[in-house]
Amino acid sequence: MNSYCAILVFIGTTNTASIFFNLILVKKLNMRFPVVILVVLNAILFVNCGAKKNTDVSFLESQKENSLKAPKLNVFVPRKSSAEQVPVLIFVHGGNWNSGRKGTYDLLGRNFASKGVVTVIPDYTLSPNATYDDMAKQIVSVIQWTKNNISQYNGNPNQIFITGHSAGGHLGALAVMNPKYGIDSNSISGIILNDAAGLDMKNYLEGNPPTSKDDYLTTWTSNPEQWKAASPIYFLNKNTPPFLIYVGDKTYNFIKVANSRFLSAMKPFQPDVTPIRLNKKHVPMVVQYFYPWSDRFDEVIDFMKSNIK
Repeated sequence: MNSYCAILVFIGTTNTASIFFNLILVKKLNMRFPVVILVVLNAILFVNCGAKKNTDVSFLESQKENSLKAPKLNVFVPRKSSAEQVPVLIFVHGGNWNSGRKGTYDLLGRNFASKGVVTVIPDYTLSPNATYDDMAKQIVSVIQWTKNNISQYNGNPNQIFITGHSAGGHLGALAVMNPKYGIDSNSISGIILNDAAGLDMKNYLEGNPPTSKDDYLTTWTSNPEQWKAASPIYFLNKNTPPFLIYVGDKTYNFIKVANSRFLSAMKPFQPDVTPIRLNKKHVPMVVQYFYPWSDRFDEVIDFMKSNIK
């Protein structure tokens, strides 16, 4: 069987059991499919008609920033109309601060929207064309745009939650928590961290000084004061929005360390937060949201319901 035949078999599957059977078959035949192909095929099979996608919406204010190359956002809206405005989730993608794109996460956006949550997924300028500070400021602009405009999509501007995977978890938390960015913590109903990286960059970079590898010298600079300013752990206080935290048991050790330190620092302010630990590696921690039957949707939506202001 060649690769094209295997793709046709995969597309032709109609239930979960046969999907897994074909994945095993592909593995046994030693076919080298990029993971992204499998993700796209899965999206074709399970694309959710319960959501509408609004593509490439501008969120930056200045004319220079709003050029054709400027990052934009997608908004996923439930197709089923609601008499009341619904909660809003902003998802910030990961990618080590130098890679990633919003379009990869369409299925995540559609799945949340089909469950009654207006979902905003932005792009942001990546390193080496931006520092962490530039990225955080763009996420701040996303939050501000959402406050001002989400009612047009039947989203409730008073029920905004922010989430992110890996570097996206860092940027979402930092944009809300570092007071220099000007976001009123009371305007964010909750923060959901999904295997978040960078929660204590100061501690990490002190032991692993940034170099040109992965564009870290550009992202973080060589200034330890910048490392501290980049670390959400130093901005925890009694006004910090409530957290829901996921950590993969098989994730990178530096993510485990940072999350452990973050949780310890959080205890005086949110003593009841217990992370949800899953037997997954780093990337599967976000891929699980591509499947509409994931338990994560119920957990996140329950968290949102519990923290609506």
